[in-house]
Amino acid sequence: MDIFFRLACLYTNLKLPFKIEFFMNYHTPSNFSDACAIAAKSAGQTRFLAGGTDVLVQMRSDILTPDDLIDVKQIQGVKDIIQNKDGSWTLGIAVTGAEMSEHSEFNKAWPGLVEAADLIGSTQIQGRATIIGNLCNGSPAADSVPAQIAAGATVSIIGPTGERIEAVENIPIGPGKTSLKKGELISAIHIPAREKHSGDAYLRFIPRTEMDIAVVGCAVNLRLENDSIVEARVALGAVAPKVLLVEQCSQAILGTKLDEEALSNLSAAAENACNPISDKRGTKEFRTNVAGVLAARTAKIAYNRAQGKNDE
Repeated sequence: MDIFFRLACLYTNLKLPFKIEFFMNYHTPSNFSDACAIAAKSAGQTRFLAGGTDVLVQMRSDILTPDDLIDVKQIQGVKDIIQNKDGSWTLGIAVTGAEMSEHSEFNKAWPGLVEAADLIGSTQIQGRATIIGNLCNGSPAADSVPAQIAAGATVSIIGPTGERIEAVENIPIGPGKTSLKKGELISAIHIPAREKHSGDAYLRFIPRTEMDIAVVGCAVNLRLENDSIVEARVALGAVAPKVLLVEQCSQAILGTKLDEEALSNLSAAAENACNPISDKRGTKEFRTNVAGVLAARTAKIAYNRAQGKNDE
């Protein structure tokens, strides 16, 4: 099939009201190796298409016109949600937030990650947006990324030199930037097994009631023994050039039963980790204060879930 005809079909099916007045190579590889090879050989801008909720908008707005658009949705397994024998999870790169939310077992295991994905855009957007796309955008305010980091998620990366596993927190390196090299793409995300007496949660603050960009986002994942916190990961979004994994926050609550002193120490650690900007959504002082408040509130929810209690 003619490549430009296929591209026209793509836009027709998505009902995007603009003309195709540029030359672009549209590829539909059947495997990741071919996708990587196309990206590696490209002499211009390359973008991968899975959910398309950002790249298609950028193209429509004339912000971006890639020389090569590589549609990965034809690759086997990209829509799979698999629970492995050890209880861990593997999600394909085209799994949407809506599909995560509708998967009862995954939702039960990782409610914090699911509720973070549920905050990405409207219901229609959630039907197409992916958490891998959310990660690869490199946005400091991405909702699902703090939850991915708190969960201890890793990703499989395929590139010209082979395949490697990388922690999610090592992917974003700055606003709109990632550590992925030319020709590399993420093929799957791996979420650890949900351990007994553990829980996660995500909260954000936004100026509106919904469909807004986070002023601050916070994710907490922790594990208990005899009601004392023995493992914890705390991640903050929208308070620095990239999403932060804050070890000082974890240390503030380890060995505690999340009493008031621990919560106070957690809030202080969260505030100390912040290096935000001031913009129309909030000043840097406001963001810093909100980070401390959200860290305490999110930890309480995760702690209650680890105890098997309802959210409070």
